Amino acid sequence: MAVTLKEVAERAGVSRSAVSRTFTEGASVSAKTRRKVEEAALALDYRPSLIARSLATKRTMLIGLVANNFQNPVFLEVFDLFTGALQQRGLRPLLLNQSHETDPKRSLSLLRQYNVDGVIVATSTLPPSFAQAVRKANIPVIHTFGKYDSPSNVHVVGIDNARCGAMAAETLVLRGYRSAAMLGGPKSATSTQDRVAGFTRKARELGLAVTDIRYADSYTYGAGHQAMGQLLVDHPVEVVFCGDDLICMGAMDAARGKGFSIPDQIGFLGFNDMAMASWDAYDLTTIRQPIRDIILSSVELVVAMAKDSSRSKEIRLFDCSIVERGSLRPLAAPAGTVGAEVAETA
Repeated sequence: MAVTLKEVAERAGVSRSAVSRTFTEGASVSAKTRRKVEEAALALDYRPSLIARSLATKRTMLIGLVANNFQNPVFLEVFDLFTGALQQRGLRPLLLNQSHETDPKRSLSLLRQYNVDGVIVATSTLPPSFAQAVRKANIPVIHTFGKYDSPSNVHVVGIDNARCGAMAAETLVLRGYRSAAMLGGPKSATSTQDRVAGFTRKARELGLAVTDIRYADSYTYGAGHQAMGQLLVDHPVEVVFCGDDLICMGAMDAARGKGFSIPDQIGFLGFNDMAMASWDAYDLTTIRQPIRDIILSSVELVVAMAKDSSRSKEIRLFDCSIVERGSLRPLAAPAGTVGAEVAETA
């Protein structure tokens, strides 16, 4: 039989309310009483009932995670960091799979049923209106990997995707490329839209010809392989900037399957720096998105919002960086070239 709060109170010689306050975060209890209760609980192997606590505090200690890119290994890193960070704070995750659902109504219904203390929407393929709908339901929400310049008043943690697109163009020019194609993720994703905008704008400034822009229908290996295969049929390609590492790996294998050598005949630049990018089979030069920092910051912010829902809109952006490997030409920018000019300003 489970030990009850009453038994702990009797052993400690205190009231049941004193025991309850001892195990309630932020409740007032003297150091002497706390010591008595903790000693009695340890002796009896007492575990407070989380359900009973939630009824008393009106908090469930549940944080919702809304995601939809389950076929991409990057989500495993996101989920690992998310659950670990929550558990360290005594909180629990509630996972919502939005892979085939874009209407927030059903998700909101579930979030309300479980009375979650907060929500992290961890995807760019859901529109800003999704997180906005959660906020309108008076649930603290963070849009992680969201569009930071969206007119909504939802908190956002992520990166400046347009700046990262510009970084890709600069990187290719520094390696002497004169023309490039881009293979983005789903066209509806705000991250894809911003990366395309930043890439094409900076390419025009630097004289890098963008010969083609294609969109994979999902963040998967197969989508990248299919899109690259069609691109190679349509016209020659010097280098490809891919909006995701897994898409890029599919594209690289499609190019190899057509007999192209990497990077001698076609170069590839990825995005994310997932673990597989460093495998010998790909050795992928990529733009590193600091996923760990983004997720931990998101958890910190949503926990703070659960305690104070009146916080003003906050934007937290993290810097990306180039991870040098072997899928692009080596750096070689002689003095006086466009590449040298980029090197001086990058």
